[in-house]
Amino acid sequence: MAKTARRPLLGGLAAMAAMAGRAAAQPAGETTRIGALFPFTGPLALLGDEHFRGLELAAEERNAVGGLLGKPIRLVRGDAADAAQAQAEVKRLIGPERALAVFGTCASPLSFAATQAAELQGVPYVELGAVADPITERGFRFLFRTCPRATEVARLGVDAVADLLAPAWGRPAETLRIAVLHEDSLYGQSVAAAQEAQLKARGLTLAEKLGYPARGTEWAPVIQRMRGIGAEVLLQTGYQNDILLLYRGMREAGWLPRMVVGAGAGYSLGDTAHAIGPDFEGTLNVDVPQFEVNDRLAPGVKPFVEAYRKRYGSDPRSGHSLSNAVGARAAFDAIQRAAQPDRERIRAALAATDVAEGTTANGWGIRFDDKGQNQRARLLLLQWQGGRQVAVAPGDAAVAPLRARMGVVG
Repeated sequence: MAKTARRPLLGGLAAMAAMAGRAAAQPAGETTRIGALFPFTGPLALLGDEHFRGLELAAEERNAVGGLLGKPIRLVRGDAADAAQAQAEVKRLIGPERALAVFGTCASPLSFAATQAAELQGVPYVELGAVADPITERGFRFLFRTCPRATEVARLGVDAVADLLAPAWGRPAETLRIAVLHEDSLYGQSVAAAQEAQLKARGLTLAEKLGYPARGTEWAPVIQRMRGIGAEVLLQTGYQNDILLLYRGMREAGWLPRMVVGAGAGYSLGDTAHAIGPDFEGTLNVDVPQFEVNDRLAPGVKPFVEAYRKRYGSDPRSGHSLSNAVGARAAFDAIQRAAQPDRERIRAALAATDVAEGTTANGWGIRFDDKGQNQRARLLLLQWQGGRQVAVAPGDAAVAPLRARMGVVG
């Protein structure tokens, strides 16, 4: 398999901006058109935009060194506010917009719908951020996912409870009362099912498993239920809005479990932490590498943050932009190796991708299995400490020790 050479993740920012500007002005025949499908409106717009920025930075980097297949990349945006719109936008991007491939989407229900539409058209789809296992369980030929799966999210979260929290509390892990609380879309269902299976495999007690609609939930009864069963650990899967409402409800009820362990998404956004305030302190989270991580594991984090600040005038809102940039960059390299704008050649080049672990900005490698799932994407255990999300496990990634309690440490 072809090895992908390592080079700086981002460079020549002025050239990148100039090239991107020229690409936006070029007619379709003078650019390589790539679909960028994310929720740009609706409740997931903030998360969607952060994912898009990673793709945008990777495209601008590529344009700074000559573009893709001899032409500047032009990202054609598609707004996927819901599953039906995601499918419709894929058809538009592939049809009238003539996108060579589609990249997306950040949310599992959107990805599940969008990838089906792309497969039916025989167009490569690169999923950069949606984790639900069923996305890659359908035998699609043109689907490639660079991020981890829900199964890995669940495994690391449950292992953290059994191997880190229980010993810190001086408790046998099997005596802890653990609740699984999840939003009821494909994302939450997939993570929660994997958590339940992992708890059973580890011999831990599942005191309650409860799904809820992300919109219109009455949180007081949910929180009362968690309190009533004596939940000590809450494994929670949700997006930003329901996380905000959960923490508000817990504050109003005057109750917190000993620990909340999030499953990425809204738990990684700085905006979530700022909106909730001190109550979010100590919350654990399982997600892709963020920015407070050991440099030896993720050698390109600092250059990425610098480039992001120069491009957008602020710090990154989460590590999703970084992981999307890493995935997009590898996919662009594969398209370049295909040498022609031919869908089958691009599919074959993506399938042959072989990027060694530790050679990308966030430390991932990239190699796809026969289902299109990247086998070298790595998750970390993170914790909000002092208003920052820091890596606390595994040891080679950690920059701070785990704190076994929530709330502000005095």
